[in-house]
Amino acid sequence: MKTKVIVTLTFLAMLTLSGIAQESEKRFGFELSTGASVATSKPGDAEMNTGVGIEGIFHYRFMPYTGVYAGWGWNKFSSDNSFAGLNADFEETGYVFGLQFKHPIGSLPLSYYVRAAGLYNHIEIENEEGDVKYNSGHGMGWQLAGGLDVDLGKNWSLTPGIKFNSLSRDIDFEGADEQMDFNYLSFRVGILKKF
Repeated sequence: MKTKVIVTLTFLAMLTLSGIAQESEKRFGFELSTGASVATSKPGDAEMNTGVGIEGIFHYRFMPYTGVYAGWGWNKFSSDNSFAGLNADFEETGYVFGLQFKHPIGSLPLSYYVRAAGLYNHIEIENEEGDVKYNSGHGMGWQLAGGLDVDLGKNWSLTPGIKFNSLSRDIDFEGADEQMDFNYLSFRVGILKKF
């Protein structure tokens, strides 16, 4: 009888400690990432040079490996010659909101993640003086992403990854609508703080 009580109490203590350890994992986080972007389409037949971007997102983990995220991003590409003139800049700016699955890789301080998101973005085209010549207005697009979460300790992580953004918007160009299929890959390195 005594052995059963000791085994039962030990088992209950282990379950309690396991539950406390799981609850101590942080559910919220903020990630800031930046890096290069490469166009995979020619919006309005414009040849895009390699671009650059930044994105800031808030995370909330509602299940052990699954969470949601939302934030804001900006990407800029230059074009030497386009329908908008010489040396025009194409900027995509807006909001991202999606679902994330993140899973540890064995016992390493490393996880992989995959993300699927909606975008609510717009495209601005600026001339070489920096004046906005065309603005598409906001509209829906989508994003797929994947990468690694490298645990640095004290609730900090490094988050290298790759993202694919797709946005189609119309721009009124001299009385005619110009279809802008803005698709690109982004190679990002981010820093994540969990709290």
